[in-house]
Amino acid sequence: MKTKVLILVLFTATSLLAAQRSLLLSVGNADRKDREAKVVLDAVTDTASGELITPRETVSRLSGARIVFIGESHTSIDFHRVQKRVIEELDRAGKKVMIGLEMYPFTEQKYLDDWCNGYLTETGFLQLSHWYKNWGYNWNYYRDIFLFARDRGLRMFALNAPRDVVSAVSRKGLQNLTPEERAFIAPKIDTSSEEHFTLFKAFFEDVGPGMHAMMGDAQARAMFASQCTWDATMGHNAVRALQEHGGANGIMVVLIGSGHVAYNLGIQRQAAQWFDGTMASLIPIQVLDDAGRLVETVQASYADFVWGLPQERDTFYPDLGAATSEVTGEGRRRVMSVSGPARSAGFQVGDVLLSMDGTPLPDGETLNRLIAQKNWGDSATFNVRRQPKEGSPEEVTLKVDFRRRAPKK
Repeated sequence: MKTKVLILVLFTATSLLAAQRSLLLSVGNADRKDREAKVVLDAVTDTASGELITPRETVSRLSGARIVFIGESHTSIDFHRVQKRVIEELDRAGKKVMIGLEMYPFTEQKYLDDWCNGYLTETGFLQLSHWYKNWGYNWNYYRDIFLFARDRGLRMFALNAPRDVVSAVSRKGLQNLTPEERAFIAPKIDTSSEEHFTLFKAFFEDVGPGMHAMMGDAQARAMFASQCTWDATMGHNAVRALQEHGGANGIMVVLIGSGHVAYNLGIQRQAAQWFDGTMASLIPIQVLDDAGRLVETVQASYADFVWGLPQERDTFYPDLGAATSEVTGEGRRRVMSVSGPARSAGFQVGDVLLSMDGTPLPDGETLNRLIAQKNWGDSATFNVRRQPKEGSPEEVTLKVDFRRRAPKK
């Protein structure tokens, strides 16, 4: 179970709001890694010069790139508004904008094409593309971007490898993948960057002190190989889509978790194996972190541009607060960690989710879809299977109140 928890952290750490340690590492671009750049609310910092510029000036400077990586925290509405603003401004400037997406494996490309061609309703797209299985986060965080792409005729591209293939890398190593599994990933995975491994470990420390020590170096290296596979496959697919469909005026805008973009060590470093054109990175940063600490500077090598945003104390849409993993052989979800509404409701690690508001929960897709229908202030009733320390499993009913945190006095 410990291994499953750590794999879960790997794939969520890169979507967390950047924490203090990972913002101030002396890694990445040699010209910028030994100095810091300011983070200013509602301003964009060009980290090469230190200059504070407007969003429109930022887009003007990005327009010379062929691939732009925009980092996100998946459940931050402001991060997605930044992404949409950049896409809108590039489109307005006459660029042929293409949008690369982390959330879909490339095997789902057909549904993105059908969406962009206007063949699918929103409901049909979400169901057929299995949004709440492939990604799980509330569709409304991304809805405006998808609507803009469809209405403006912008192509969207699925970039990722199937998750089970990426997990296989962590479980048995790149060298032990079957030919069938290898066909789903990039032709070359570069795992040689010690600076990237330093960043990888820093994300674990930001999640919780001692996380890296708890799993040991061998396991960390195996999980790092998974991260590199994730990055390389997305980078390779982004480059290929640009080369095949971009033409002379094309620009690929990749929407992806900030951890994959930070210090240009993840997806951009991997993409450079197949692309020698200009690439650029932009990462929004909240000026107050989750602990209420002021973020005044970042390492200048953190990204080519950093955009200062206000703090979001809670997610824009409700979240259960229970990280889960699949119960082998059942498909149901087992609780791996508890916070927020789930903690207040009395969920425990090890609980197996059976139903929500009377609807059976056979898989994570159903759970995510039902949670997405809730608003702050709503409630839900869960039935869970709980294994006591002694005796047989028992069924427990829990009431969840979706309430945000009150400000501290």
